[in-house]
Amino acid sequence: MATVLSVSGSPSVSSRTNRLLRHLDRRLTAQGHEVIPLDVRTVPAEALLGADFRHPAIVEAAELFERADGVVVGTPVYKASYSGVLKALLDLLPQYALTGKTVLPLATGGSVAHVLAIDYALRPVLNSMGAAHIVQGWFTLDKDITVHDDGTIGVSPAADEALAQVVDQFSAALGRTPFLAAAS
Repeated sequence: MATVLSVSGSPSVSSRTNRLLRHLDRRLTAQGHEVIPLDVRTVPAEALLGADFRHPAIVEAAELFERADGVVVGTPVYKASYSGVLKALLDLLPQYALTGKTVLPLATGGSVAHVLAIDYALRPVLNSMGAAHIVQGWFTLDKDITVHDDGTIGVSPAADEALAQVVDQFSAALGRTPFLAAAS
């Protein structure tokens, strides 16, 4: 089917956002997609903060975006916006890195006060990068994600059902997205 790049914009090793993305990756894999995880926190800080476009990790990330048919972007919400490490990576990608791609924005946070961060902070950036189709995103409250002792997660039934719906919509949209030629 399609190749999906699953990008975790969390700076934390023990991130609920990262674990939630990997949980959703399994659903996409079960639907027949090839899923490639990318944890932005593993990109060297000197490359991100030094805006080193030629750093091998940045070049590799850009190649992953280019290879993908679709991109899932997950981020914790900090101060009503997506994470700084995610912003740093997006800033270093080519201007139209999402051209022709279907994108699913996801966010996690501690309060419903941050639910609009997807539409007012993240979606405009994804749109400016040329995404062909940004499907309806989803915000999951931290309280709906339980991290077990073995590192796996549990998601509340209501949140899991909602996430399954947006992932299924994303999966279906992957097959319908027309290719858009990159800007010359």
